[in-house]
Amino acid sequence: MPLRVSLIIPCYNEAGTIGALLTAIGAQTFASRDLEVVIADGQSTDGTRKTIEEFAARRPDLHLKLVDNPNRSIPAALNWAIAASQGPVVMRLDAHSIPERTYIDRCLAALERTQAANVGGLWEIKPGRDTWIGRAIAAAGAHPLGAGDARYRTSGAEGPVDTVPFGAYPREWLDRVGRFNEDLLTNEDYEYNERIRRLGGVVWFDPAIRSAYFARGSLPALARQYARYGFWKARMLLRYPTSLRLRQILPPAFFLSTLGLLISLPFVPIARAALAVEWGAYTAVLLATALVEGIRRRSASMLVGFPPAIAVMHLSWGSSFWWGLLTGLKR
Repeated sequence: MPLRVSLIIPCYNEAGTIGALLTAIGAQTFASRDLEVVIADGQSTDGTRKTIEEFAARRPDLHLKLVDNPNRSIPAALNWAIAASQGPVVMRLDAHSIPERTYIDRCLAALERTQAANVGGLWEIKPGRDTWIGRAIAAAGAHPLGAGDARYRTSGAEGPVDTVPFGAYPREWLDRVGRFNEDLLTNEDYEYNERIRRLGGVVWFDPAIRSAYFARGSLPALARQYARYGFWKARMLLRYPTSLRLRQILPPAFFLSTLGLLISLPFVPIARAALAVEWGAYTAVLLATALVEGIRRRSASMLVGFPPAIAVMHLSWGSSFWWGLLTGLKR
């Protein structure tokens, strides 16, 4: 029987999570005989490849294929994996994600029902570390203050959206849209969905499609992640300026306002008061939201961890957005 689904996974030094992902894939309700798993590995050095090879030996029914990704970038990994895959439906997962048992079946059902070009579902964001700050970072990533109106992080009604995590694509749409853009080291999936929509395709969100995603475990790691997001979002917007969403402009606008007021302090008498009002209101919103989250989650540590997690997300994203924009305009 020919394969029905190709599951593609970009991977580099994911020894801590790749085993759990492969176990979850092996436990899918979808028939393993109809599935192939293609992992594009950036020549990992931490034991990732050994874990993959041992799993492949135990589960030959999954048709697991390991291909090299010498570029070590996510879009390059996706292109290598797609080229090595055979199924008429291609689904992406990341090496630090865990799909629910019905993930593949629900993606196929949504594609059949909607005839969309790409379908995806809800991230259930889990702490990268089981610490008070790890739990606060996970909560911030799933809250509208941190995620805006991104339904794949906050949930919501089924329907068309601008993007979804990972993605399940009919191969004819991959052939029509073309390769992932290897010039974008992050935000490659959003840019790909923008191209889909420009060609008349629909990107569909279904909250019944669920996977766990592990957030960063510390504030420095979170800052690096969101700085990368902001930088590459700006580079992507230089190509597609009309794709900008309100949730994406608020952090850069807040950062620019703060920076402008700080620079104006010696010259503009009202700047000090304006800065105090701006940051006073921002802090009040963060603390009030942290209190609500703390009560809802029955966690007093949210009062301490949630506000800095949100602030790190906003400021890292907002500052790097302008850096990405300015350096991109000079190219």
